[in-house]
Amino acid sequence: QAIDDDCNQTGQLLAAMLDWPQGTFASRVELEAGAVRVQREVDGGLETLRLRLPAVLTADLRLNEPRYATLPNIMKAKKKPLEVIPAADLGVPGGAPRLKVLQVQEPPPRAGGEKVESVEALVEKLRHSGRI
Repeated sequence: QAIDDDCNQTGQLLAAMLDWPQGTFASRVELEAGAVRVQREVDGGLETLRLRLPAVLTADLRLNEPRYATLPNIMKAKKKPLEVIPAADLGVPGGAPRLKVLQVQEPPPRAGGEKVESVEALVEKLRHSGRI
């Protein structure tokens, strides 16, 4: 799922920044020697692109067929031990966190609404409260 509200911007912007070729909405991907063949659906049918590597690809929902976990397999997975590996063992640099939480607080409660008799009264109230 794209973080750009499915507007198809992330892959294209990344390809532009890296100056790499791009294949968007890939529904089939095949690796070749130093290249990748991408098949994508367009309005008139299928389009096949051959891109040199490295390249940026974005996936269409038909690229992979999802596998759904069955209930017996879910129950088996719950019983398996979970191995925790420290980041240092994987060669990931540690250190102090880059972010520090200074304060967390609830937003102020919203004030209740008021009914006014006329538009003029509404404008006067808004002026008095500094809204306009």
